[in-house]
Parts: sequence; structure tokens; C-alpha cells
Amino acid sequence: MRAHRAGSLALALLAALSTGCGGGGGAVPAAREAALPASPPSGSPSGTGAPLAGKTVVIDPGHNGGNAAHPKEINRQVDIITGRKACNTTGTETADGYPEHAFTWDVAGDLKPILERMGAKVVLTRPDDKGVGPCVTERAAIGNEARADAVLSIHGDGAAPGGHGFHVIMPGLLRGHNDDVVKPSAKLGRDIRDAYRAGTGMPYATYTAKNGLATRTDLGGLNLSTRPAVFIECGNMRNKGDAAKMSDAAFRKRMAAALADGIRRYLG
Repeated sequence: MRAHRAGSLALALLAALSTGCGGGGGAVPAAREAALPASPPSGSPSGTGAPLAGKTVVIDPGHNGGNAAHPKEINRQVDIITGRKACNTTGTETADGYPEHAFTWDVAGDLKPILERMGAKVVLTRPDDKGVGPCVTERAAIGNEARADAVLSIHGDGAAPGGHGFHVIMPGLLRGHNDDVVKPSAKLGRDIRDAYRAGTGMPYATYTAKNGLATRTDLGGLNLSTRPAVFIECGNMRNKGDAAKMSDAAFRKRMAAALADGIRRYLG
């Protein structure tokens, strides 16, 4: 799924990351926790000195490395309120073969310790990049069970190669289902959009959305969330320019720092 200068805070976060990386509920099963460090490393901010102390952030790295080898499992149809869709998909990839599932996992791996240094409890929807799924329904359930203060689903788009840029997707209103989270999700979406543009210099998508924002009701991860949640298409992996940025480890750190700034803006 998908020029201004970086803001000073996003740059500071990036500088901190380059020197070395390092709640909600206990109802989240241990198997769902990532294999990355579960708590901030020594010297990280904690307590009242941490802007996200007491907050739980769920990061959903889109797709998974084992999906392609298990078509029967990921093609199983699940209910997303507005219809039925595949449990999960394989995602896209760059022309050079860098897959979306690896990109989203790499960005999540950079983002998690930044948020932990801010004092947040971070839950990932998958523990590695080797498994299958989980289904979009379960990914939403993980955020709900964690009572997440914010849920961010990370993706890279697979649009026509001529289009470039990023966009953020927010949930549309489904009366009786997500009435309470549409408004806070819209604020989360704006904060993520503004911070990502400032921190990465990437433009709004030229081929979809408006001013970097879109509202949809066909995504199970958003439809089924009872917590503030958004998707970000970090760029178009089929576009040569976007693909070069997304394939670059240093630039992915900029992306992660910008996303952390957006979450801080929303929660702080």
C-alpha cells in the first residue's frame, strides 16, 4: 500500500535513533508481542519525563513474509462489516524485489524503540517477518484488546509507476460500529500526515487521496477497530523515486522518526 524540511523534533528523533536503538491491557496474548525489546533500553526516558508515559501504541506492519507460501490461509474470506475480504494479502514490492512485508517490518523495527524511549508501551501485530497473517480481523482485535491509545498500520502502495508520494487513510463512519473513533482517528490521521511530510520531505500522493488524506470503509483493520486507528501508505513502491527512498535504511529511519513525531503530536 503508499518539499518541506524535516521539523526539528523529527530530526532530533532521527539523530537519537542513529546513535543506537535502545499499554493497554495485559489481555494481549504473549505470542502477539514482538521479539523486539519489550521495554525501553537503559537511559531511555521514563515516568513523568516521558511524553508518552502511560500510553499504549499498536503498530501494525502490513502483510507478512510467509503469506505468499500459504494462499489458502490468507485467501480465506473474513467479515469486515461492509463485506467480506481476504484474511490477508501478500502485498506489493519494488521493481528490484524489495517486498512490502519486509519494508513495513523494517519501519516498525525502527519506530518501536523511538516510541519506547518516549515512554510508550508498544505492541506489534506480528512478532517477525516469517509468519502467516494474522488476518485483518485479528490485527484489529489486537489493538482493541490492548486498549490502544493509537493504532498505526504501516504499508507501501503498489500503484501505477507514474504516481508518487504518500497518503494516510482514515476510517469512514459505520454507524453503530465505529461512531466513537472516527473523530479521534481523523485527528490522528492529520497529525501523522503533517509530521510525515515535515520529517521526510515526501509529497502528498499525486494519484489518489486529497492533500494526503483519504477516508475508506473497505479496510477491515479500520472498520473493526474500536480504538483511534489509521493506515499510512508510506510511498508508491512501484514508483522508481519512492522505491529508492523506501529501500534505503537511512531513509526508513527518517520515516520512523517522522511517524513517531506524528504519534507524539496526537498523544502528547
